[in-house]
Amino acid sequence: MILDWDLNPVIFKIGSFELRYYGVLFVTGLALGYQVVKNMYKREKLSMEKLDTLAFYIFLATILGARLGHCLFYEPEYFLKHPLEMILPVRFGEGGIRFVGYRGLASHGGILGVFIAICLFCWKHKEPLFQILDKVAVGGSLTAVFIRLSNFFNSEIIGKPTNGNYGVIFRSTDDVPRHPGQLYESLAYLLIFITLYWLYRKEHIQKRHGFIFGLFFVLLFISRFVIEFFKENQVAFEEGMNYNMGQLLSIPFILGGLFAMYWSSKKAKASQS
Repeated sequence: MILDWDLNPVIFKIGSFELRYYGVLFVTGLALGYQVVKNMYKREKLSMEKLDTLAFYIFLATILGARLGHCLFYEPEYFLKHPLEMILPVRFGEGGIRFVGYRGLASHGGILGVFIAICLFCWKHKEPLFQILDKVAVGGSLTAVFIRLSNFFNSEIIGKPTNGNYGVIFRSTDDVPRHPGQLYESLAYLLIFITLYWLYRKEHIQKRHGFIFGLFFVLLFISRFVIEFFKENQVAFEEGMNYNMGQLLSIPFILGGLFAMYWSSKKAKASQS
């Protein structure tokens, strides 16, 4: 089956300002992820006031981390010459200032930014780091579902040609049936969310602080590594590479996740002996 995809990514436009499905789905994902973590806080009778502060840290870190990640990982030559455009949603040119939004966002940078923000939050507010990371990992996996859906609605991060009578034709790119890599990832992240939430409800897993967080890294970035084989390279310098930038950046996260799982299991066994 072939899906002909030719949706206008802009919902409406006023002057140079555009409201896109991308932004709506991105914010929806953040809101639903927050609601999941909020329910966990209520279940454990934790401070809602601190959760709101944590959410503020995470929201800023997601945008800044993802933006800086894209600029430094994928287009360093341009953005190091135009540093203001890293943090401002505009382009400076001969025609003046043009609003373009944050069209370049990298998930690796976003997740790294969130991790750093949570570490700072826990240090400042004297909160248990791995308990917080476990909860945010569950909510974050749901957020990731909507972020990849937003990429699909934006007809970006497209897949390679299927070379068959199936796939999605992204009319804004060409008339070739392609793998919907964004949907593959979105579905994978949904399954990860279901898995992590199910594990969170298991009391013996809850006590292994850091295990869910580590498993989140392992499952999410193994999925990302595998699905990258079905996606077109995002930047020219990836041509000729055995593994693209997304795959190379995923490896440290996978290793970090495995270490967190090992550490949490070892600590849990030590506390029982």
